[in-house]
Amino acid sequence: MKKYLLILTLLIAGSFTGFAQEDETDPRMGKLQEKMQQYIQKRLNMTKAESEKFSPIFIRYITELRKVHQENRADKVTLQLKAAEVRVKFRDEFRQVMDEKRANKVFVAEKEFVEVVRNEMEERRMQRRQGGGIRRNKLLVAD
Repeated sequence: MKKYLLILTLLIAGSFTGFAQEDETDPRMGKLQEKMQQYIQKRLNMTKAESEKFSPIFIRYITELRKVHQENRADKVTLQLKAAEVRVKFRDEFRQVMDEKRANKVFVAEKEFVEVVRNEMEERRMQRRQGGGIRRNKLLVAD
């Protein structure tokens, strides 16, 4: 009986954490997206005023890009095309906040950030396999 009660409790607790996931229309972003935003702002040397104007546009960009990925997962060619269309659309919006050169570099910095995160995740996997401890928040945004 205790086993069944434990399993039922775990199932109920698991379902509540599923509901706690962020809604894609939610203006708040996850920690990783916030770190990406901070990384890009620092990488492009944005002023405080530019950062304040950039943030809501970037949130919309990430939300729209995520939506495109979810809708076109099965068709890679369509996914690439739609993602490129989103980037072109938002490049024009980023140009309203900063000069053209830095607006284009937003996407370069985004790819750099993704690569840093991938490398960090791979490094953590390797450490777990070797039985070593895990370093937390190594370098995503250094002060």
